[in-house]
Amino acid sequence: MRILIVEDEPTLGQQLKTTLEGAGYAVDLSVDGEDGHYMGSTENYDAVILDLGLPEIDGLTVLDRWRKEGRKFPVLVLTARDSWSDKVAGLDAGADDYLAKPFQTEELIARLRALIRRASGNASSELTVGDVRLDTRSGRVTLDGQPVKLTAQEYKLLSYLMHHKGKVVSRTELIEHIYDQDFDRDSNTIEVFVTRIRKKLGQDVISTIRGLGYSLEEPVS
Repeated sequence: MRILIVEDEPTLGQQLKTTLEGAGYAVDLSVDGEDGHYMGSTENYDAVILDLGLPEIDGLTVLDRWRKEGRKFPVLVLTARDSWSDKVAGLDAGADDYLAKPFQTEELIARLRALIRRASGNASSELTVGDVRLDTRSGRVTLDGQPVKLTAQEYKLLSYLMHHKGKVVSRTELIEHIYDQDFDRDSNTIEVFVTRIRKKLGQDVISTIRGLGYSLEEPVS
């Protein structure tokens, strides 16, 4: 899952980026409203963490522009403002959740997980496909109840496919959502990760849809 952070406090922004990367997300960081708006308008993200008090363009304006442009990714508003009027303004502008500073990073990550689940139509924090289970809270993957060790990139790819179970996901979409902006993106590595996941979880866990991409489907009983 790929996240955009738009936060003008350098220390906080970098701390959030490091924490989220440690939790398995691909993360891009912007430090002002103009650049953040551009990134959110031109790149595909699974969720955005947006500070309201930004230089260049304030967060509410950025959010309003995204929504008018048809950008539908979930947005978690992050701000030092804690009045009810600011919360209402953020939600009315199109925010999906609100977190006031100071905050616990565990709560932010939990809220982010919930936003991503809801956006992809998943209510539970545990995703399942057949005998494969992925716990988004712990990052634990099991097969028939037995833990399976995946690399960070294998986990990101499997997580994205499981969040979009039943849908065909192209290589391009996978590349856009499992790598951050600065990563050297190579579409050939997607096939390598798919092959490794199949070896660990079973050959039938990921279907290749020729000419279109990949899909995870519930096995036919």
